[in-house]
Amino acid sequence: MTNARSASEGPASGATIMAWTKKYDGDEPQRVNKWLAQSGVCSRREAEALIEAGAVLIDGERVTDVGRKITAGQTLTLNDRAEAELSSQISVVIHKPVGLVSSQPEGGQIPAARLLTRENLYGQAAAIPSSRTSLAPMGRLDQDSRGLLVLSEDGVLAKAVIGPESQVDKEYLVRVAGRVNRETITRLRHGLELDGRKLKPAKVTLEEDDSLRFILTEGRNRQIRRMCELVGLEVSDLFRVRIGPLKLGDLPEGKWRPLTAHEREGLIAASGSRA
Repeated sequence: MTNARSASEGPASGATIMAWTKKYDGDEPQRVNKWLAQSGVCSRREAEALIEAGAVLIDGERVTDVGRKITAGQTLTLNDRAEAELSSQISVVIHKPVGLVSSQPEGGQIPAARLLTRENLYGQAAAIPSSRTSLAPMGRLDQDSRGLLVLSEDGVLAKAVIGPESQVDKEYLVRVAGRVNRETITRLRHGLELDGRKLKPAKVTLEEDDSLRFILTEGRNRQIRRMCELVGLEVSDLFRVRIGPLKLGDLPEGKWRPLTAHEREGLIAASGSRA
């Protein structure tokens, strides 16, 4: 399958500038909204909104039925209005310091989204999120933890990173107090249970006498801290350095930058859910 962008031949042609086009080669007919979601273009709900707005075409014919299916050999196109709406979705990368919460604050807590100001911007951004921008964390970091945090209003990205079928792993450097030996590492890697459910296998290695590297493919509430408690360790510092192919890199603490289109594509591809 191919993606392409095409422009109108000029004002006299009367053609609309086309933003995204793709030929369907599936074995069975598939609903347009489902296919767009599987292709990582938008969520099903967003696809339905684009159809209702007249921004979706199949073989040049405007789609008017949100239940419409596309069949093998047909070409689906989104016009420039659809591209404008989808590209306006904001996703940001933050180096969260200790003391801020990644999601909705309670009481006197300060949300990490408070960092999203022009003064804290690292590099350049087409737009600065406002207080009306609804950004959700793509994998939470608790108030006592720091490091890589992604906030986004992109439903496709959320499904890729934190959806139930996501295969995106996350990497942490964890400083602990307590005795670390071979048995401790073995138990952390597999065999532990939280809330009556067995944890998925984890990659855990000893970096220094008091520092462990965790790589997880799930994100239970305060999972690493609770895992360490089960083996007699106390976490003194938890630092997330990577989410799938996305690394924190040299982003300074307390700063933010936009997530690039290439990084978004990488996260979606790493999820294993893209068609």
